[in-house]
Formats: sequence, C-alpha cells, structure tokens
Amino acid sequence: MKAIIYWTKRLYANTGKKLYVSLLGMILISLFEGIGIIMLLPMLNMSGIFDLSVTHIPISAAFDFLRELPRIWGLTLILGIYVLLVLGQGLMKWMITEGNTKIHQGFMHRVRLDTFSSLLQAKWDFHLKRRKSDYVNSLTAEIAGVSGGINAGLQMVTSLIFTGIQIALAFWLSAKLAIFVLICGLAVAIIFRKFVRRSQVIGQNSMDLGKHYLAGITDQLNGIKDIKSNMLEHSRMIWMKDIDSRIQQEQLAHVRLKNTSQFVYQTAAALFIALFIFLSVGIFQSQLEQLLLIILIFSRLWPRLNGIQTNMETIAASVPAFTALKLLHDECAESQEFTIKKASPIEPIALKDHIECQHVYFRYNRNQSVYALRDINLQIPVNRMTAIVGRSGAGKSTLIDILMGLMLPEEGHVLVDSVPLTQERLLSFRASISYVSQDPFLFNASIRENLLLVKPDATEDEIHDALVFSASAEFVAKLPQGLDTAIGDRGVRLSGGERQRLVLARAILRKPSILVLDEATSALDTDNETLIQEALDLLKGKMTIIVIAHRLSTIRNADQVLVIDQGAIVQRGIFSQLANEKRSLLNHLVDSQNVIRKNG
Repeated sequence: MKAIIYWTKRLYANTGKKLYVSLLGMILISLFEGIGIIMLLPMLNMSGIFDLSVTHIPISAAFDFLRELPRIWGLTLILGIYVLLVLGQGLMKWMITEGNTKIHQGFMHRVRLDTFSSLLQAKWDFHLKRRKSDYVNSLTAEIAGVSGGINAGLQMVTSLIFTGIQIALAFWLSAKLAIFVLICGLAVAIIFRKFVRRSQVIGQNSMDLGKHYLAGITDQLNGIKDIKSNMLEHSRMIWMKDIDSRIQQEQLAHVRLKNTSQFVYQTAAALFIALFIFLSVGIFQSQLEQLLLIILIFSRLWPRLNGIQTNMETIAASVPAFTALKLLHDECAESQEFTIKKASPIEPIALKDHIECQHVYFRYNRNQSVYALRDINLQIPVNRMTAIVGRSGAGKSTLIDILMGLMLPEEGHVLVDSVPLTQERLLSFRASISYVSQDPFLFNASIRENLLLVKPDATEDEIHDALVFSASAEFVAKLPQGLDTAIGDRGVRLSGGERQRLVLARAILRKPSILVLDEATSALDTDNETLIQEALDLLKGKMTIIVIAHRLSTIRNADQVLVIDQGAIVQRGIFSQLANEKRSLLNHLVDSQNVIRKNG
C-alpha cells in the first residue's frame, strides 16, 4: 500500500491542477447522467405519451407546463432536452477521457525518464551488484505494470464518483431500496476480497517469472556463439520449455481468476437483482415509477461496480511492480553520484602535476574482511605513461576504477594536483579522461555515429586523424559505406580487433588529457599492436597515459611500471629494472610470457 501511495503522490505532483479539473469533469458527467435518468419519466408523463403517476418523483412539478403544449411539440421538446443532455455528457466524457489519457501518458513519460535518469546517476559500484537484464525489466515490464495500475486507478476513481452520485440519487428516490442495494454492494465487495488478494499473488509470481525469463534470454543470446560451438542447443531448449511452461501456467491462472470472479459477480448480481425486485414489490410496496427509475439507475450502476472490482484486481496485480520500481528509485537515490542538468558542458580539469593515491583501501563488500586494494600509495605524473601490471584478479581494474573516480576509496584519498577528488569534482575530472576497456563496446549504429558520440562537432579531418592513430583508417575505407557502414549489435559485423581499434579511435577523438587503456591492445594482432604502440609513443609528453597491460611488450617504454599483487603494490620503477629483479613478480610474468611465445 505504501508503494501505491508513493506513486499516487508522484502522480499528483506531476499533474497538479489537471487532476482537479478531471475530477470536476467526472462529477459533472455523473450528474448529467443521473439527471437524464430522473427527468425521463416525468417528461414522458407530462407530455401525455404515458399515463404514469409521478407524484413520488422529485422535480416532476417542473414539467407541468408540458401539459399545456400540443403533444407533438411536447414530444419534440422532450427529445430535444434529452439529446442535449446526452450530447453534453458525451462531449464532456470525450474531453475528460482525452485529458485523463494525457495525464496518464505524461506521468508515465516522467516515470520512464526518472527511472533511466536514476540509473545513469547511480554510482558505478551500484551497477556492479545488479544484472543489466533487471534494468531492462524495470524499464519495460515494471513500468508497464505501474502504467496499468495507474490507468486502472484513474478508471476506478471515475467509477467511484459515478457510483457515489447514482447511489445518492437512489437515496433521493427511495432510501429503503437504496440501503438494500448498498448492503448488497458491500456484500459483493467482501466476497471479492479474496480475488483481490489472489490477484496480487499472481502479479508477484508473474513479475518474478518475467524477470527470470528476461535474464535468461539475455544470457542465452549473449552466449549464442558458445552455445553453438559447444552444441548446447538441446539443453537451452529444455530451459526455454520449462520457463515458458511456468509463464503459461501463471497466465492461465490469471485468466481463471478473472473468469471466476466475473462468474461469481454475475451470479451474485442476478440473485441480488431478483431479491431486490421481489422485496420492492412484496415488502417495500414501492411505487411503480420509483421502482422503474431505481431499476434503471442500478442497471447502469452494476456494470460500474463490476468495473471497480476489475480495476481493484488490476491494481492488486500491479502492486509488485509499484513496489519494485519504488525500491529501485530509493536505492538509486541512496547511491546517487550526481544530478543530470541541462547546463553548459562540464569543464574538464586540466591536470597540471600528478594524480596521487594516499593510503587507499577498498572493499566491494564491507561485511567481508577481504580488501580488493590495500594501502595503495602512488603518483602518476602528468604527460607520462604509467603501466599497471599483475596477475588476473590482483586488483588492477579496481585500481583504475578508483583512479577514474568511478568508485571512492573506503579509506585514504585520491588527489588531483594535490586536491582531494571529492564528489563535487568527479564529473569535471572524468570529462578529462578517455577510457578504453578490454571488452570494446559499440552501439548498433554506423561507425560515424559511434565516433561522434564523444564529440558531435568533430570535423572529417579530426575523425580521419583518430582513425589513422588507431590503425583503423585502412579497414574502414574498405567497408561498403565507409564511415556510414552499420556495424550491428555491439559491432558484431566487425572483428574483435577492428572493434577495439574503433573504440580507441573514439577515445582519441575526444582529445582527452588523460588516456586510460585497460588491456586495450589484447585483441590486436602483432602488426596492429606495434602500430598502436608507436602511436602511444608519439603521445608521450602530450598526454597522461595509464595502461593496464596483459602483453608486457606494450609497456616496455613506460615511464613508470606499477606491479600489483593481491591488492597491494609490490614493485614500482622502470620496466627494464623491475624485469631483471630475480624472483620478482614482473620477472616471473616476463618469463611466463616468453615461454608461451616460444611454445606458440
């Protein structure tokens, strides 16, 4: 319930006075419909078309003047008034429906933007703990659930207003009959409580299954090459059949619940109506005219009560989505790193002297005693090349994340030109960095679009220079559409080395003052690696370069080498000196790579 209240408040905050206008319109529509029903019998009777006693009908005296008119004129006037009421009600209903749709769609637009913005603004370690498919589920299925719940809520408010006014009119006509029908309605509501609770359970199960299905499908498609090469198609089909059968069972359970509730409702409505008419004639001895109007009112009221029940079930089924999306927003707010603003571009920090770590400690899980980084002390001088090497899992990438400000240390400090890298300076610092990972990522667009992401106003000469620097110009020129060639999902139409070189070109196109390469040459062949190494050598003295290198041959000319093992720096100095230290870790790594190269 807290989640529903939260999103209702968000809806009000987003729409403001529009909700009041919509509420007023719904009240007027219901009044028009009620007045039309009440006016019908007196108008027909006073015109002389039907001979009914309407002394028990309110406002009947208002139509005495019809008796003085010729019958055809009275009929024409009656029908004209009725048509005007119907047209007025229809016009207002059209306007309110369109207004409610705009309210609903506008609010969901804001929810989608806020959710995506919250994810973008969350800290990097927040994303390390979650599956990307969960985000996709939040931005699709959970938002769709919230949308359905909000829409059902707006419809239910409309039905409740209509119901309240119609019941008030029924009380005006006959309090005894209205009380009886109201008691019947409350009895139906009590009966249907279990259907609402069951809808919430089914909604939770469906959401969990949907999240599991989306996560599994994402994994299968990301690993389709491994599935094909290892002949795992049969086992993956078994997985698909199992989860799809469970989804089918949940959907069938939802349909059964809905059909059962509709059947019970129709049965109860038929019994109550029959009892109502029997009591009206046999016990309450209601006047025929009153009875006809009340039957007419409640014949229109019962479908609305059915709609309220359906809306309540829809809202109950949406509660898990309301709760999950609110939880995501709360967690993102707790982990918020910055606020996206429409201000001018962020001014990058111009590194003048050095980047420094002072007694840096970091753990991914503070409930555990194992540190990913322990007592890190280092200096990275400006316009020099610093290499970080070590075994897999030693903490190299974690150190890079700390140096780029993606994560803040648990203890110690990162300083830029002797000034602590605080939350307020993070974006300006990152604006000066270009990062190239060992797993190159490209969007499903053209090469040109991928490059222009980092610098939309780049000229053709700047793009060409970046391609030349990354040894990409030659293969791009051979593509059918050159720079405008579409490269597919994650650049699947290119080789691993080509993707890596394009990502490197994109990083250089940004013209950063700090270039971070996380094993960025690991997918390149020897010739292209040599070209990249020569290009990096040309950048020395012009740009601060930080390299994580698996191939030690790429860092031989580094100005500084940091060797890290089990989260601590165990060696530092120039490559030739450290590699010749007997029994040192770098010496061991060099020997291992030499053996592999000889055996290869």
